[in-house]
Amino acid sequence: MANSFTYNYPDIGDIGEDLVVNWLISQGWKILHRQFHSRWGEIDIIAECHDSTGSCILAFVEVKTRSSGNWDNHGKDAITTKKQAKLWKTAAVFLGNYPEKADCFCRFDVALVNFQPIFKQRIKKNMEEDKYLVSVNTSEYTLKLREYIPAAFDCMGLA
Repeated sequence: MANSFTYNYPDIGDIGEDLVVNWLISQGWKILHRQFHSRWGEIDIIAECHDSTGSCILAFVEVKTRSSGNWDNHGKDAITTKKQAKLWKTAAVFLGNYPEKADCFCRFDVALVNFQPIFKQRIKKNMEEDKYLVSVNTSEYTLKLREYIPAAFDCMGLA
């Protein structure tokens, strides 16, 4: 029997979301909800800020945490039209539950987080330095917020 190593993906996904939450807070956002569920799916982070005129902005944030060298373009390819429709429907449920937020400008953001196990970093000492917005180390992983895409898609035409 071959030895195998598996990642604990639910935990690593939560750590990726924590990284994005902390980055959003550092950028002046207020976190309203995490892992908001509806029958259509889940929105990882719902955040609010106000622009220079005082207008409310709501960001429905989908976080994709992927290992380096993954198959889906750092998570971008996982945001299919079907996934966008589910996020839009879940956002509509949120706005129905919180009608006081209905006048806010709403957008759908995507955060791409890469992770690498610490043991692989020791093997590859001359790792290519990627550009990233923020990083965090745990006892097992290094995670980097590779890209934050505001208004990544528009679901207004989906129902």
